[in-house]
Amino acid sequence: MPENPSKIQIATFNANSIRTRLDQILGWMSATQADVLCVQETKVQDSDFPQEAFQEAGLHVAFSGQKSHAGVAIISRTPPEDVLCGLDDDGPPDCPRLLRARIQGINVISAYVPQGRSIDHEMFAYKLAWLGRLRALLERHHTTADDLILCGDLNVAPEPIDIHDPKANAEHVDFHPSVREAYAHMCAWGLVDVFRLHHADVPDQYSYYDYRVRNAVDRGVGWRIDHLLATPGLAARSTRAWIDLDARRAERPSDHTFVVAEFDL
Repeated sequence: MPENPSKIQIATFNANSIRTRLDQILGWMSATQADVLCVQETKVQDSDFPQEAFQEAGLHVAFSGQKSHAGVAIISRTPPEDVLCGLDDDGPPDCPRLLRARIQGINVISAYVPQGRSIDHEMFAYKLAWLGRLRALLERHHTTADDLILCGDLNVAPEPIDIHDPKANAEHVDFHPSVREAYAHMCAWGLVDVFRLHHADVPDQYSYYDYRVRNAVDRGVGWRIDHLLATPGLAARSTRAWIDLDARRAERPSDHTFVVAEFDL
């Protein structure tokens, strides 16, 4: 059960292989008060998901994956309800990219938005459409009066402050004007960036640091592409939010780290 029943901590983490990062995730959940952890890039088919390890730790887990890439999960201290996967429209459901559940009265979505590869690749157009499909899913199933939080690696740095070198990366698939516009349109449904609500103008706040960049964390060469987006009522009850940079410095870390927010229930 939650350590403080009057509050709930919700986090997101791109694990870049949940089996590789299993000990780190279990250790992090044990050391923190996090009640819910949304995970992306589990990179494992459902039959091989390490479900027993979470159960042995007293945690509940819902997951939807596939071999080698993508994959999403929701780990929680209390049982998730109404678990559903995928985009339920006429397009590809993409179950390994979207998982929904209700936990302690809050609608929780773990999402892994397609990266897009390159501006001229068909996957970039698919990414833009995917963001539109995600907004349409919210419109079909929810209102902004619901307590809802969209968590995940959304593969968009929304503003210049969210990237270490916006000028050099102006045409990048995670910062191109068209993807930022698609992201803003999705958020305009009624989603509040909980991290920026508490750190409005603070620079150098990043959740992703490329493995290929030497000393990226210490040099501040990063991107903020992992987000916690809440409906207005839930966002108004947020008491704090932070990026756990120490976890990015752990042994065998993911290239992403944990983003966390706390809310009054």
